[in-house]
Amino acid sequence: QVQVMETGGGSVQAGGSLSLSCTTSGNNYRPPALGWFRQSPGKQREAVAAIERDGTTRYADSVKGRFTISREYIKNTLHLQMNSLKPEDTAMYYCAADLIPGGVWYDPGGYSYWGQGSQVTVSS
Repeated sequence: QVQVMETGGGSVQAGGSLSLSCTTSGNNYRPPALGWFRQSPGKQREAVAAIERDGTTRYADSVKGRFTISREYIKNTLHLQMNSLKPEDTAMYYCAADLIPGGVWYDPGGYSYWGQGSQVTVSS
């Protein structure tokens, strides 16, 4: 019994900012929320950002310098701050939890749990 819940997102004009948050819960354990992915109609799910247990952050080249990922360890909450948004950032954003041993941060197949997604829409 594991739940992954995203909040935030929304609609904004190009150049604006939005944020996303993700929390996990479970009766036996709480898997860590580690990464954000996004998917647009007709495209494959792609990695946006991830954070390691030691705090090391990873970003897709397309969002470097604009997005910031962070984690509140006590609350087990993952955040994504999105600044200088562009129309190409429009997508459904998903929180990914519990990366398997040896998994790479940008591979969606390495994560065991996913949220339902939160829509981000950026207009020109």
